Amino acid sequence: MDDTDRALLSLLQDDATLSYAALGAQVGLSAAAAHERVRKLRDRGVIKRTTIEVDPAALGLAVLAFVLVDSTAWVGSPETADKLRALPPVEEAHIVAGTASLLIKVRTADTRLLQAALKDIHDIAGVSGTNAIVVLETCFERPTNVGRTGQGEGR
Repeated sequence: MDDTDRALLSLLQDDATLSYAALGAQVGLSAAAAHERVRKLRDRGVIKRTTIEVDPAALGLAVLAFVLVDSTAWVGSPETADKLRALPPVEEAHIVAGTASLLIKVRTADTRLLQAALKDIHDIAGVSGTNAIVVLETCFERPTNVGRTGQGEGR
């Protein structure tokens, strides 16, 4: 991946609706060359999908919580992932190192529905407990930094 690929990725992260002509103009390529570069990035799996960003609060999903999950058995199986994926409030699930086994991102309309989501998570085989951290305010979120190429940057 070179600097042109990184520039294309950065532009697409800012606005995935840019035409290939607009992308090419901003990085010094023709529309066809920009299209070919983006196609190759998709083929290599660098671009996993194209999507839009939705404001959860506008959809009535005002409560965001990160849930640390304790377990008595391995919960990193595809079966556990499928059960978590089947719960609509669960947006992300990560196997983690440390005292917890999983870190789950949950978004609901209110705390009553958060409690129901926690019960559903707790009902999954192997889960022995949950510790919910409710977000009061998000300071910022950012996409993956396509310019970062090594360790130690940003310190």
